[in-house]
Amino acid sequence: MNVSETRQPAEFWLVRHGQTDWNIQRRYQGHKDIPLNSVGREQAQDLATQLNGASISAVYSSDLSRAMETAAILTERHPVTIHKDQRLREISMGDWEGRTLTEVSQEQPDGDGGLAYSEVHHRAPGGESLGEVAARVRAFADETAEKHPGQVVLIVSHGLSLAALRCLAVGLPLADARDYVPENCSIIRVYWPHRFDNQ
Repeated sequence: MNVSETRQPAEFWLVRHGQTDWNIQRRYQGHKDIPLNSVGREQAQDLATQLNGASISAVYSSDLSRAMETAAILTERHPVTIHKDQRLREISMGDWEGRTLTEVSQEQPDGDGGLAYSEVHHRAPGGESLGEVAARVRAFADETAEKHPGQVVLIVSHGLSLAALRCLAVGLPLADARDYVPENCSIIRVYWPHRFDNQ
């Protein structure tokens, strides 16, 4: 039995950032650095109240401001450092960033609503695929779990990135990730490396 088989898994608390104006407008955000709106800040404050007293050992966040601001609000009562990691960014939507789903879907012959990640290896023009997102969040999760065995780790990221990580953690098909995009400022708890390598 090797070390990885005996090490306790880390408990990841996956949190999607608070609401932004582009969420409301149904615009692709991707790597665009869009800030929280007032509702998003309130959502983060509400979740911070729920987390008060929780035993969080470490906090990691996407480096985009909507995630970093959410993480900062969530940790106001927790004396922990927020570690930024670009691997937690949302899927890059390339040329579609800043455009609405409706605008993009009108240009698509298959009527897929402009959702380039309906297939694991599809991508928006100039963007990245869901498979590529899964590869980077998996690498992040492996590294982070090794640093924090048996500990609670708060991870603040983005809808599809977290959905991909959740699928990897519990053995759901990666192609179904868009069905598991969490609500803004909700928590999904998963264990890592209790995952299934069947993707």
